[in-house]
Amino acid sequence: MGKSELFSHFADRFEMKRTQARDFFDALNELAEKELKRSGEFVIPGLVKLVVQKRKARDGRNPATGATIKIPAKTVVKARIAKQLKDTVLPKK
Repeated sequence: MGKSELFSHFADRFEMKRTQARDFFDALNELAEKELKRSGEFVIPGLVKLVVQKRKARDGRNPATGATIKIPAKTVVKARIAKQLKDTVLPKK
């Protein structure tokens, strides 16, 4: 499902215009960015938790040549899927 289909789905479901649905998702995105910068995490209950993590610098290998390379430290955003969603989607072992 693409962005356009997503906006259309929510517009139909909640009887609003597609532009209003798009504005809602834009506001959610802005809020997520603001909270990640402020506290380092953002949660959408029952769906996902976004967390800022700092990765240390490390040594790696170039797969083509096998040469050792330095991988610099960097900050990344990780998504942790809610247990409830995982249990619903993934098959039980």
